[in-house]
Amino acid sequence: MTSSWSTRPETTDDIPTIRAINVAAFPTPQEADLVDTLRRDSSAWIPGLSWVATGPDGTLAGHALLSRCRVDGQPALALAPCAVLPRFQRQGAGSAAIRAGLEAARANGENLVLVLGHADFYPRFGFTPASRWGIRPGFEVPDEAMMALALGSPTDVPSGVISYPAAFGV
Repeated sequence: MTSSWSTRPETTDDIPTIRAINVAAFPTPQEADLVDTLRRDSSAWIPGLSWVATGPDGTLAGHALLSRCRVDGQPALALAPCAVLPRFQRQGAGSAAIRAGLEAARANGENLVLVLGHADFYPRFGFTPASRWGIRPGFEVPDEAMMALALGSPTDVPSGVISYPAAFGV
């Protein structure tokens, strides 16, 4: 793992490369399309919560997006998608982008982040099963795959059903 990743919020100039990262990282362009659709949704897109990781030479290697969702009507964030160019995977670029995005969310006063992902990857950032908070999606997923992270006071974490932006299609 390299420690030489730099992180920053995306810029307009990064948009085509972020799309390319997502297309390369996943078997279909569905995640790249999701990012593009969320970017156009003013109720879901939060400026400053789309982060990139760059290598020492400035190459964009990874991307992590946090967008608005809700739990029982209360604001929360969805961490999705997270993507890394295949040649940089397992080198820390994705983790760097995720950590930077979570810190930016915390600095923005956000309280809750949700992720549907690998149960052996996301706990390193502090995520635990969302069911421990009484949070659940409106569709069936393995309990260990739906995770939550309180960024602020745990007593302020809402419980209930997650409502995702329309772009997620759920």
